[in-house]
Amino acid sequence: MQLWTDLEQVPPGFGPSVVTIGNFDGVHRGHQAVLDRILRLARGDSASAVAVTFHPHPAAVHRPELAPELITGLEDRLALMERTGLDATLLVNYTLDFAAQTPEEFVSRYLVDGLRARTVVVGHDVRFGKQNAGTLATMVELGGQHGFEVVAIEDVGDSAGEGDGHQRWSSTAVRALLAEGDVDQAADVLGRPHLVRGTVVHGDARGREMGFPTANLGDITGLVPADGVYAGWLRRGTAATCANLAGPERDRLAASGAGLGQEEILPAAISVGTNPTFDGVERRVEAYVLDRTDLDLYDQTVALEFVAHLRPTLRFDGMEPLIAQMNDDVARARKILRP
Repeated sequence: MQLWTDLEQVPPGFGPSVVTIGNFDGVHRGHQAVLDRILRLARGDSASAVAVTFHPHPAAVHRPELAPELITGLEDRLALMERTGLDATLLVNYTLDFAAQTPEEFVSRYLVDGLRARTVVVGHDVRFGKQNAGTLATMVELGGQHGFEVVAIEDVGDSAGEGDGHQRWSSTAVRALLAEGDVDQAADVLGRPHLVRGTVVHGDARGREMGFPTANLGDITGLVPADGVYAGWLRRGTAATCANLAGPERDRLAASGAGLGQEEILPAAISVGTNPTFDGVERRVEAYVLDRTDLDLYDQTVALEFVAHLRPTLRFDGMEPLIAQMNDDVARARKILRP
């Protein structure tokens, strides 16, 4: 997948293309269905499949106090988009100046002149341009003026249910599930286990003292689920995204740990919380790699995938009951991850 971080990076004469527009936070199954749709349209029309996405999230620019916490960090979002088979992604730096464009200016500059869109795929609730003045009807009208077709798609979800049993695949749904610690249902909407990414930092070394050395994460990207203990996976050396990206941007992605190395996947018990047994106040995310006491992960960037919720965070009366519970947690995690 080609990644452009500025419209000027799009090669002269690029296109024709089939384009979709969105934030794609989480790249959940609804997003995947949209991206699959533009891929099929592009392949059938000898065109390139392109997604236009934004960073930071528009809400963080217009109303930062109400902006949602992002499900995935930028590097992981791009990696997940790449996995869908997209030919290219245009990552737009979302600013107030960008938002001040009229719908006509955005379409003309980005979709017509920049990407030579032959087809634009959007949802029925699409909004774009200054003060979100552009609607689906606006896009259809502009498509008629500039010679591109507009394909409007319905919301997608779990078709196995209807009414109360029907679940719309949305970023809002994923955030709500993670806030409850329901990582299993979140994985169903995402189409994969939810992950966070961070750099392993030094902690209090209590886990090592108890026989369960943990990797403590700092500088975390991705939405941390509710406090509790989880079974999951620790990934390091993740082979991520944008092999065609050149120069400083590629170096930055590689340095972030979402770079281009060999991936190792290790089973883990993951703790999220404040360590109430030790009167902790700082919320931490830490992982014990099952049956491994030899790992040196300090300063490495790793990803943690959440597979199953084991229990809530509890306060114990001393070390012995805590160690007994940790042994039970590890045994349950081992059974889930190595059935």
